Amino acid sequence: MQKIATKIFIYASIAFGIVGIFLVLIGGLDGESTALSEILVRLLQTCIFIILPSFAISLAGKYLNGKL
Repeated sequence: MQKIATKIFIYASIAFGIVGIFLVLIGGLDGESTALSEILVRLLQTCIFIILPSFAISLAGKYLNGKL
């Protein structure tokens, strides 16, 4: 489970970086909101909601190591 969560964390972090760069390049959060910027903001939020639990599972698996 820890290995899967770590891989998900890595891939979601990479996706977060790529989506964030695209959002910056199109100027998404600065003023007018286009359909593309709305999609990118939602993808960015989705990445965050994937990163946080997978990071927590990865860390818990590392430190608990079958102690439950």
